[in-house]
Amino acid sequence: MQEKGNLRDKAELLQRALGFFAKEPMTFMEVCGTHTVAIYRSGLRSLLPKNISLVSGPGCPVCVTDQGEVDAAIKLAEKKGLVFATYGDMMRVPGTKGSLRNLRTQGSDVRVVRSCDEALDLALKNPTKEVVFLGVGFETTAPSTAAIILEAEEKKVRNFSVLCFHKLVPPALRLLAESRELKVDGFLLPGHVTVVIGVKPYEFLPRDFNISCTIAGFEPLDIMEGLVELARQVHDKDPKVSLLYARAVRPEGNTRAKKFIRRVFDEADARWRGLGKIKNSGLRLKPEFACFDAITRFDLDIKEVPLPSGCKCGEVLMGKLRPEECPLFSIRCTPDDPVGPCMVSSEGNCAACYKYSYKVMR
Repeated sequence: MQEKGNLRDKAELLQRALGFFAKEPMTFMEVCGTHTVAIYRSGLRSLLPKNISLVSGPGCPVCVTDQGEVDAAIKLAEKKGLVFATYGDMMRVPGTKGSLRNLRTQGSDVRVVRSCDEALDLALKNPTKEVVFLGVGFETTAPSTAAIILEAEEKKVRNFSVLCFHKLVPPALRLLAESRELKVDGFLLPGHVTVVIGVKPYEFLPRDFNISCTIAGFEPLDIMEGLVELARQVHDKDPKVSLLYARAVRPEGNTRAKKFIRRVFDEADARWRGLGKIKNSGLRLKPEFACFDAITRFDLDIKEVPLPSGCKCGEVLMGKLRPEECPLFSIRCTPDDPVGPCMVSSEGNCAACYKYSYKVMR
């Protein structure tokens, strides 16, 4: 009981601090799917002063996977004699024609794996079949993909390749900072990504754009503390990158994980759903690992494909619209029958809004 009382007292103190600093309207954006879910689940927005607007950005890796990339994955998974391995969230992401889950019901060999190690095991156990692992995610999951490619090289596994659609967060933040349509005063930066890359990659935001930044944990009080720090920076005209998640994040990041990424990947331009093509925001396998690159191996053409008709995932990911402002939300697009990936992933803005807020709104 005493612990609950202490938490309540701290929440009230943080709420008062927000009110003190937020003398003028401020817009903050969280760019981490785990933060998005925590904010909706806790009802944290109801505690914010009216001067603070909190919007959700492109923090869900499944959601930002481009429509053309999804279509390419589905097309490849159709190949006879091929085993296609993917994380569970990608199974239900709609392509232009169906999804990976639809393909599996039609007889294609699409497997759900919990790690890329399981995908490599599939290749070792099925030496006569091509096994392709769909690599998606930000800097958080890229080191694991890099490590498994190095292991495949060491073990001389010749029937294994990776369809690499990994994305890098800082270039997307630069695009958002440069946007004339979106006025963001501060970013609540992604904690998991920062564990890997550290603090330095974000320093351009306060330096070049006068945008306040903070790195916070994932509990509601952690997030509130992060928002107070953002409001303080804006109030004091003191933009910087503040690290409030020191229990997990080192300023230099995870040097070993970054070494794996540099060893296996080169930066490359990549398309993001709703954001378009962003310079050096993706990862592609280095030429020396071309034999493990599914795009090269199967001569895939990643086309630019429009979003499904009426779907506003792009605007939601940019923070231009709230999920419930999409005309398809809860009518044509639900977790049971999603039109866009923001309603598919457990970390998607629309899925979190539907699960934790929509019933309240109704």
